[in-house]
Amino acid sequence: RKEEELDSKDAIILHQFSRPRNGVPSLSPFCLKMETYLRMADLPYQNYFDGKLSPQGKMPWIEYNHKKVSGTEFIIDFLEEKLGVNLNKHLGPHERAVSRAVTKMVEEHLYWTLAYCQWVENLHETQKMVSLFGPFSDLLKWIFCHLTKGIVKREMYGHGIGRFSEEEMYTLMEKDMRTLAGLLGDKKYIMGSTVSTVDATVFGHLAQAMWTLPGTRPERLIKGELINLAMYCERIRRKFWPEWHHDDDNTLYESEESSEASKTYSPLQDFSFYSRTETFDEEGNSISQTPDTDYTGHSLFDSDVDMDEFRDHEQCK
Repeated sequence: RKEEELDSKDAIILHQFSRPRNGVPSLSPFCLKMETYLRMADLPYQNYFDGKLSPQGKMPWIEYNHKKVSGTEFIIDFLEEKLGVNLNKHLGPHERAVSRAVTKMVEEHLYWTLAYCQWVENLHETQKMVSLFGPFSDLLKWIFCHLTKGIVKREMYGHGIGRFSEEEMYTLMEKDMRTLAGLLGDKKYIMGSTVSTVDATVFGHLAQAMWTLPGTRPERLIKGELINLAMYCERIRRKFWPEWHHDDDNTLYESEESSEASKTYSPLQDFSFYSRTETFDEEGNSISQTPDTDYTGHSLFDSDVDMDEFRDHEQCK
């Protein structure tokens, strides 16, 4: 879009990569984290899928009142200061410390092993999900994906984790995912019964293993032994992403009313403006979907899945 068309006065403009082809909002865990956070915090925002990086060369980044902020941690700090939102206000000092430690483990450690799986080992499948259009789109996708592969391998080597063997990297990945599963236990969210900022972080990363890495070790782990993480991802998806459905939805994670709703759905849309109370399309037409209700009008708060439901299912089996 032309620069003069962009006006961030009293509006959050979220710059991020374009939507992939497989119905997942983003192949970037940080873009998905940021957009999920905005929905959790009930902050209206406008998406820009222009591919333009921030002045620091980062993605995602935001503009608000003509100020540019990049880096998800700094974006969240900025929004808390300017708009008075705080998803962590119910947490005590110890819980805040644990939350930050988990965030750093996920973003500085688990991220790299998932990136290796996504952009190196499973590159062929990832290439199918990348959304590029035009007469040379297939060639451009091939170039883009192989450039990204080289960047990921170089950055991983500089980080240090890329100097290990593939098996050693996957061992580290499993340790991180088992740590998250143990921390979550049978709780609704990472820090208890209420969402906090760390949930946006964890969801943004685990969603990649859940929905963008078919047939890989991360997917088998999260949908198998660490089933509580899969249920956690589904819980957040239904509550904050009602328009996001996936062809491989597993009814194991669904309650009776949500399974009925999943029979008919429309694909994820590139909303130009998103609000928890009302969403508009490019022409300003109202779209009657909010994160509080599903396609049947039932409250998604009633569709949350807990561990008791899974245990009952296992006993029936």
